[in-house]
Amino acid sequence: MDPLDALASSLRSRLLDDAAVDGSSDALPRIRALVAREAGMLDAASRDELVRRVAERSFGLGPLEPLLADPAVDEVMVSGAGRVWVERAGRVSATDVAFASEAELRHAIERILAPLGRRVDEAEPLCDARLPDGSRVNVVIPPLALDGPSLTIRRFRRRGLSPDELVAGGSWDRALHDVLAAAVAHRMNVLVSGGTGSGKTTTLNALSAFIGADERIVTIEDAAELRLQQPHVVRLEARPPSLEGRGEVTIRQLVRNALRMRPDRIVVGEVRGAEALDMLGAMSTGHDGSLSTVHAGSAVEALRRVETLALMAGLGLPHEAVRDMVHGAIDLIVHQARCADGSRRVLSVYEVCSSEGAREVYAIRDGRPRWRVPRDSRLVP
Repeated sequence: MDPLDALASSLRSRLLDDAAVDGSSDALPRIRALVAREAGMLDAASRDELVRRVAERSFGLGPLEPLLADPAVDEVMVSGAGRVWVERAGRVSATDVAFASEAELRHAIERILAPLGRRVDEAEPLCDARLPDGSRVNVVIPPLALDGPSLTIRRFRRRGLSPDELVAGGSWDRALHDVLAAAVAHRMNVLVSGGTGSGKTTTLNALSAFIGADERIVTIEDAAELRLQQPHVVRLEARPPSLEGRGEVTIRQLVRNALRMRPDRIVVGEVRGAEALDMLGAMSTGHDGSLSTVHAGSAVEALRRVETLALMAGLGLPHEAVRDMVHGAIDLIVHQARCADGSRRVLSVYEVCSSEGAREVYAIRDGRPRWRVPRDSRLVP
């Protein structure tokens, strides 16, 4: 930690001892007065920088503010008072940023959660939230986090990448772009699979660009990230329970409610629970062209995972019936992965047939895309 950071942390503690700082209009004059009194020997530029750092620690997110202001940073990872790590262009690297103490880190966490009516303590040491700009936040504190509070912030991209930008960046090739555009335009139900951080939401957002402007779209997400450009979009977001344990609204409830909203398309940000059964029902009963994502290691595993999630609905349906429903509802699986060099690419596309299961129509082999499209396929590359 550089000397200005250490001094900023010390002055912030002095400021909080004198009076509560809540980000009001009189906070900055008080900070300037404190800096002038305690660090008057510094030059003007250093004093201005010190005022900025004390203000960040008093009513911002402290040393994380410069990282959150950097558009190249995709994720910020904090574990205790040690060094902060970030992800840029798919690569994780350490920074020179660090919190002075666990107390300072806890203060930053409280500033994130307080406006949302959320909190973490020993009774509830886990919490999911999001920043005002839509960035997703996960917090884990002791006793679950052994080395101090853990804070992970996945940055929100205000404008999703377009299909053409994904082609230019190497995530898709032009032939795949044309096939996916035709699949969405012809109202095939598409499931995007992949691991954490593989770019599923980015691909889903790009696929939505192929939906016509005259269609009514209902999006359902755990944390709102999708940014559809069509004029008729209804955005729904799940709600966690309050401090009293009441008021929770789940993804499954939103999916079931969406069926009453006269949607042409339903877009579920991610299927991760019993809502899979309701989504399959929607895909099978007139809501063709629906889109969603699921965590899976491959396209074939994605089918098995959706089956398992649908069985979690607890309706006692036979496994064979659920499997038939999955194969009848999902038309296309697009599998995305993060490669060793940090790039995110679509590695395979499988077409789902109710009688044959899933058959591969596109894959990356030896670094080159290859097409294997059966004659009876609905896809034409």
